[in-house]
Amino acid sequence: MLSKQIIAVARSRAQYTAVSLSKGWKLADSHIRRAQFHSKTVKVPQMAESISEGTLRSWSKQVGDTVEVDEEVATIETDKIDVSVNAPTAGKIVELLAKEEDTVSVGQDLFVIQPGEGGASTAPEEQKTDPEEPKDQQLEKTTPEPRAPSTAGKPSGGIPAEAPKESKKEVKKQDSSPKQDKSKAPPPAPKVAGNRGETRVKMNRMRLRIAERLKESQNAAASLTTFNEIDMSSLIEMRKKYKDEVLKEHDVKLGFMSAFARACTLALKEIPAANASIEGDEIVYHDFVDLSVAVATPKGLVTPVVRNVEDMGFVEIEKEIAALGTKARDGKLSLEDMAGGTFTISNGGVFGSLYGTPIINLPQSAVLGMHAIKDKPVVVNGQIVIRPIM
Repeated sequence: MLSKQIIAVARSRAQYTAVSLSKGWKLADSHIRRAQFHSKTVKVPQMAESISEGTLRSWSKQVGDTVEVDEEVATIETDKIDVSVNAPTAGKIVELLAKEEDTVSVGQDLFVIQPGEGGASTAPEEQKTDPEEPKDQQLEKTTPEPRAPSTAGKPSGGIPAEAPKESKKEVKKQDSSPKQDKSKAPPPAPKVAGNRGETRVKMNRMRLRIAERLKESQNAAASLTTFNEIDMSSLIEMRKKYKDEVLKEHDVKLGFMSAFARACTLALKEIPAANASIEGDEIVYHDFVDLSVAVATPKGLVTPVVRNVEDMGFVEIEKEIAALGTKARDGKLSLEDMAGGTFTISNGGVFGSLYGTPIINLPQSAVLGMHAIKDKPVVVNGQIVIRPIM
């Protein structure tokens, strides 16, 4: 009898030891996974001096994906531009530490990468089976435990066998209550003809910042708008004459923006106050013209800057405007492309606008709004003629 008790105690201890070892292996495996064999945590990069946070717009890679050096992993949207976060080394993405639409700050942990050639994993294979257990323990696992005899529906220990009948009555009472609630329910609201749906879209950071700056300009600037009509006949003839030659020799289209940019440069030289800005209680006059050109993009209105326009000709201005416009539409503008600017041109004519009051881009002092060209009757040398008027 004593020997059987000793054997039983030994078996129970062996079983406990095997279970403990199994749990220990699993715990160690989880720690190994977290270590990820010299894995590297990538942080939110420095974006600019004036930008300390942004919105995690999207993940280009997910956990388990392999990446090469400098391959894009995530995109962070800021007030001005979208910043790409690239992999510092080739390897495999192990963990993502932020979700899309989260606000992330500069220096914050963003994701974990496990270095390796071509993303090859160096982690050992997972142990699919637990450590071998003693045969006695395996026999104990396969031996089913004796089941307690079922007492459902059988009177035992003085329990009456009519208990189920009471439950049936309670079910009937519960079934009758919903009918009473239905009778007291209010009549349905009358149907309204037509679609009444709504869609809510969260504003991106760039659009929010644009709205803030425009409202700030309205509150701070004592703006005055004047309207002038221009006969575009001569400029249209000039463009018609040279556009094919310019396209063939310089691979750029000759538009009206270069002519207006050049005209603004000459006017700003004559009126330096329009090219100046206010800083505190001082007026800063600029000896150069950095022209901000408004470009509409899906994310909002941006104003990349053409530097030193006073030293450029028509073709050079058109090339620079075309390059900045392409970068803006592709979302590849850098902070340097939009920093500064002493004067702005906004072309509302591309939307068919006849008149408008563009808002000054602070800290600038003035803005020129271009609008649609329409044929209108005008008086020339005492005669009424039709001319293209902007």
